[in-house]
Amino acid sequence: MNKYQPLTESVFYILLALRKPNHGYGIIQEVKELTDGRIVMGAGTLYGAIQTMEGKNWITVYSEETDSRKKKEYVITDLGRENFRQECKRLNQLLDHAKLMEE
Repeated sequence: MNKYQPLTESVFYILLALRKPNHGYGIIQEVKELTDGRIVMGAGTLYGAIQTMEGKNWITVYSEETDSRKKKEYVITDLGRENFRQECKRLNQLLDHAKLMEE
């Protein structure tokens, strides 16, 4: 059984961008849009994270073009979704606890 692991902000947004099949440039653009430009991901960061997440079976290759560029589309797996859900649960708990400061 895989143990839940907290996500970095970049990994959180990559997984969110992969709720539907997406390729590298599309992921970068969607993360930028979702964060109103706060996170502008470089290719090295993205592909390093993709490699790590593939190794953990959180994402998988959805399709791959056979031309010279070999553009790949990735998509989140069930295991990736579960880890994402666990992270959302953790973040919600943090927010609930932060509200204690307002009391």
